[in-house]
Amino acid sequence: MRSLLSALLAPALLLLLAPPCEAQALAPLQARVEQRLAQSGPGTRFGLVVAREDGTEIVSIDPEGRFIPASNTKLLTTAAAFHILGGLDQPDSTGGAAVRLEGGPVPDVVLVGNGDARLSSAPDCVADCLAALADAVAARTKRVRRVIGDDSLFPDQRWSPGMSWNNIPTRSGTGISALTLDDNEMVVEVMPGAPGQAPRLEHASYYTIDNRAVTVGAGETNLSVDRMPGSLLVRLTGTIAAGAEPERLRLGIDDPAHYAAWRLKALLDARGVRVAGTVLVQHRPLRPYDDPAVRNGAPPPRPPQSEPLARLVPPPLADDLTLINKVSQNLHAELLLRRVALEEGTGSLADGVAAVKRMLAEAGVPKEQADLSDGSGMSTYNRFSPRGVVTFLGWARKQPWGEAYRATLPVGGVDGTLARRFKGTWLERRIFAKTGSLNATSALSGYLLAKSGRTLIFSAYANDIPEGAAASKAVDDALVAIAAEN
Repeated sequence: MRSLLSALLAPALLLLLAPPCEAQALAPLQARVEQRLAQSGPGTRFGLVVAREDGTEIVSIDPEGRFIPASNTKLLTTAAAFHILGGLDQPDSTGGAAVRLEGGPVPDVVLVGNGDARLSSAPDCVADCLAALADAVAARTKRVRRVIGDDSLFPDQRWSPGMSWNNIPTRSGTGISALTLDDNEMVVEVMPGAPGQAPRLEHASYYTIDNRAVTVGAGETNLSVDRMPGSLLVRLTGTIAAGAEPERLRLGIDDPAHYAAWRLKALLDARGVRVAGTVLVQHRPLRPYDDPAVRNGAPPPRPPQSEPLARLVPPPLADDLTLINKVSQNLHAELLLRRVALEEGTGSLADGVAAVKRMLAEAGVPKEQADLSDGSGMSTYNRFSPRGVVTFLGWARKQPWGEAYRATLPVGGVDGTLARRFKGTWLERRIFAKTGSLNATSALSGYLLAKSGRTLIFSAYANDIPEGAAASKAVDDALVAIAAEN
């Protein structure tokens, strides 16, 4: 009995008597991971699960806690596209914008959005170009009545529940619409003037800019913009250093269909097409049947549309899935969720969320471990658990599309939002994961290659991060340590 007791107590006594650095090395892996996370300081709430491919968990810290996932939400949105949509590697024959001529003898030009996220009016555009639609109109007529932007393919629900209103004027919170142009952003180029004078601005005239910024002879450039939601008045404040390079500010668009039609009118004017009337929009109001829980059945069929004068065929949708995950493109993720929703519903946010939930159920994720309110992660209503995400990622890896899905993720020390993380560590080029950041929130979930050659699946969340706390670094250090010992 005494020898048995000694055998049980010996490891604890050895740990107690060892110097601090040796004691940390002798502690179980999970305890050492917890110590690394604690080094970020008090206040942060961490959740972390790391598992082998067979589902065995190596580290489990608050595994079923409910965390704000931020842009980890895009992991589910892009997976749903792989799982539900077909032909992702083929040109996007259904999503491209189109133009119709309606009425006569002086017709309306109707610019129709079909959910494409990549329509461009850039001067150097070579694919998916609004100019091609303007050319088609100009070749048919030189007089039109009005230009109408039609985004009625999706219900008019431009922002998701739980998104902070202060994000709306920014490129991170720009309006969501079936008719999207230039990422629903307007660029303002700010160039320094003489010291003490306002800087010079170059921008399209869609917004009126109240320029209150000042050029300073010495100091740093520090510019900010402010705009009330729904307003076309932008206030520019702050400073720009004399001799500084021009600053490019990107402003969000609240009514993308109106902006796209406005840009098309300018292109028609440049081609000698006289537009007699004004720019209008055609939205589809959000109604109860857009929610599958309310309509209790199949949605009504969409009304047929007349044959378009011209229609664009964007590049493969697979390219956009890579963009979404690599650089965390919010607008494109939201549009993708609504494209998924069109397969079985009305193109509404609620239909998209329902489709993702069905996928999660198929993957074996309990419903309380993933609550969704959007497709991008801008909503603070989203909640994920680390265990639920690891379960999902393990399932996704086994799907026919699993390798293509993993290839969309940022690579540590190489590209996307992980380009500057994990450099010089074992995980450089060996971690494939989606980041997430929002107010007081940091997330990282995906796959990593351990030193043993095993693939590990992980999900890490840090919520309620105090100002100045290095939560992301603590998570990175913990993952490097885990990879070294497995």
